[in-house]
Amino acid sequence: MDKFTVVTGIAAPLDRVNVDTDQIIPKQYLKTIKRTGLREGLFSDWRYTSSGETDTSFFMNQPRYQNAAILVAGNNFGCGSSREHAPWALLDYGLRCVIAPSFADIFFNNCFKNGMLPVVLTADEVAQLIAEIEASPGYELGVDLAAQTVTTPSGTSFHFEVDPFRKDCLLNGLDEIGLTLQNETDITAYEQRRRQDAPWLFLEDA
Repeated sequence: MDKFTVVTGIAAPLDRVNVDTDQIIPKQYLKTIKRTGLREGLFSDWRYTSSGETDTSFFMNQPRYQNAAILVAGNNFGCGSSREHAPWALLDYGLRCVIAPSFADIFFNNCFKNGMLPVVLTADEVAQLIAEIEASPGYELGVDLAAQTVTTPSGTSFHFEVDPFRKDCLLNGLDEIGLTLQNETDITAYEQRRRQDAPWLFLEDA
């Protein structure tokens, strides 16, 4: 998993509440277990009209938001089904951080497990950011996980809270597998002892 330390980049606005995971990555794109290639389905129902034409009003279709690294959205982002493809699709597009007043619990947890930082700011702070983003092409935010701050181009900083354990995992790029492998020496030693104590469990090795 990629480390998350400081991310500075273009911020894109999604001024909608209750954005569910089926909108983030519609069900027809869930046939794969790979974490790549999902950007094509990201917000596809909003990116295109019912006739299949590009909807130029949606942020992903506007040149000013190309290569965005940070998404600023409304309340209850990531609600709906518990598909881990949702953060995969956002990451595959290049988004490393989502800022919102609140998140659905499962999506929130899945973000940390995949190297994405969900930042909770107040509704007023999010509204201010969205207004500034929409008014200023090329608007960039800086998100510093160690300092737990979101900084605007004018130098205004907003503080956010984050669980210390999850913060440490992101800073060091550790997912659940990475955390387990930190104890690889102890695991190997246990397996060797177990082979000696209960060899009948390992008959397939004979």
